[in-house]
Amino acid sequence: MARLAGKVAIITGAGTGIGRATAILFAREGARVTIADIDAAAGEETAHLAGNGAIALRTDVTDEASVQETVRTAVQQFGALHVLHNNAGGSTPQDNTVVAAPLEEFWRVIRLDLFGTFLGCRVAIPEIIKSGGGSVINMSSNVALMGIAGRDCYTAAKGGVAAITRSMAVEFAAQRVRVNAIAPSATMTDRVRKLMAGNAALDKLANSHLLGLIEPPDIANMALFLASDESRMVTGQVYPVDSGVTIS
Repeated sequence: MARLAGKVAIITGAGTGIGRATAILFAREGARVTIADIDAAAGEETAHLAGNGAIALRTDVTDEASVQETVRTAVQQFGALHVLHNNAGGSTPQDNTVVAAPLEEFWRVIRLDLFGTFLGCRVAIPEIIKSGGGSVINMSSNVALMGIAGRDCYTAAKGGVAAITRSMAVEFAAQRVRVNAIAPSATMTDRVRKLMAGNAALDKLANSHLLGLIEPPDIANMALFLASDESRMVTGQVYPVDSGVTIS
């Protein structure tokens, strides 16, 4: 039996990379998937690749009205909501130390990665509760679990995601909403390949992967576990999927 049969999921940032891999996997495992991405064309392409009736909705995760409309449409289309995967986010080459990073980059990543996760949960969790409970999957990072030089903006945002994951897990357990996070290391999406080019700190990080570099399906497989009933007793956890970086 498909591991997500009967479940309805929203995945943000699913137009490319990890989000696209996750949407395709969720649909293959029986979920009805809404692809929420600010790039409408990329979202439509993912929906086509995913199949199983997946829909794509242009969504700005930093805008409350946009998130509300996406959740409303998904529930209207599929009749429920069981899984929210807050995947949208990412760092840029402008990130740096706390004394050198542009303030604009700090607020960009806080707004996208942390506030975007906050908004998604704020709007979607009430619908998950109405549907009888389910799973919220946030996207933290291994930078929230260890010291990485030159990425203080991204570290601040992803550390916040890890912290709010734990508090929400406590807050909504009684309503049968599980809240967990995935903490990847550098994952070989097109965006990360460009980010790593010429960045000595990230080159060193890549070389510390014990099992080799991580690909988007590796993260998608963890998201599938957290979305499925196999993880029904798991909440408040931050799971490194990092090829051993945090222990090496």
